[in-house]
Amino acid sequence: MTEPFNDFSRLCVHTMTTKPWTLEQAVDGYTRAGIPGITVWREHLAPLGAKKAAKLLRDAEMNVVSLCRGGFFVASGAQAREQAKGENRRAIEEAAELGAPVLVLVCGAAPEVDLPRARQQIFDAIHAIEPDAKAAGVRLAIEPLHPMYADSRSAINTLEQANNIVFALNSPMVGVAVDVYHCWWDPFLRSEISRAGKSIFAFHVCDWRTPTRDLLNDRGMPGDGCINIREIRGWVEQAGFRGFVEVEVFSDQYWGWDQEKLVERIKRAWKQHA
Repeated sequence: MTEPFNDFSRLCVHTMTTKPWTLEQAVDGYTRAGIPGITVWREHLAPLGAKKAAKLLRDAEMNVVSLCRGGFFVASGAQAREQAKGENRRAIEEAAELGAPVLVLVCGAAPEVDLPRARQQIFDAIHAIEPDAKAAGVRLAIEPLHPMYADSRSAINTLEQANNIVFALNSPMVGVAVDVYHCWWDPFLRSEISRAGKSIFAFHVCDWRTPTRDLLNDRGMPGDGCINIREIRGWVEQAGFRGFVEVEVFSDQYWGWDQEKLVERIKRAWKQHA
C-alpha cells in the first residue's frame, strides 16, 4: 500500500492550476506556501520572457520541474508542420533558459488528418527535434491525452502509444508524462507504467468528476472524483519514478476562487489523496 506524503518536499504546482495569477504572483504564492516545485505554462512565461523568468525562479529558489507545453505537431500541410517544429525548438530553448529539465509534449491532432497519419507525423516531428533537445539538455515527455481529445489535441491517447514512440526512438531524451486524468481508465495502465520504467519523466495528478461538465476545464482537485491517485502513484514509484508529483487542475470553478485559498486547498488535497 502506498503511504501518504508526510511533507511537501515532492509537491509541484502547474501554473495553470492557479491560472488567474501571473508568473510573478504564482512564484510568490507558492514560495510563501512552502511549495518547492513549479511547472511553467508557456503563456504564463510569455509576458516576462524566459531570461527574466529564469532569474525570478532562481531568486525564489524554486525547482522548475518542467515547461508546458510543446507539441501540436499535426497538420494537413507541410508548411504548418515545419512551423510546428520551429515552435518546438523555441520551446526547447525556453526550457533550457529556465533550467527546466523537461518539456512536456501535447502532441496534437486535426480532424482532417486521420489517426494513423497523425501518429506518424508526431513520430516524425519528435524524431526531428530530438537532436535539438539533446543539444540543449532538455528531455521531451510525451503526454498521452484522453481519447476525447483525439480529434483536436492529441492523437496519442494511451500510454502504450506513447511508449511505442519512446522505444522506437530509443533516446534517453524522449520519455513520457503520466497524467492520471488522461490515463486512469486504461486497463493496461499498470503494465504500461512498468514498461515505461525510467522513461517516466513527469507525473501529473488531478481528479475525474462525475458528471464532467466541461471536457477541458472541469477537472477535480485530488479527492473530488473517482481516480485512485495514490494507487497509480504507487505503480509509478514501483517503476522507479521519484520526482515531483505535479498538481495540474484545469478548472473554471477553482479559477474563480481566491487563489491564496486555492493554494491551501491544493496542499490539503495533495497530502490526503496524492
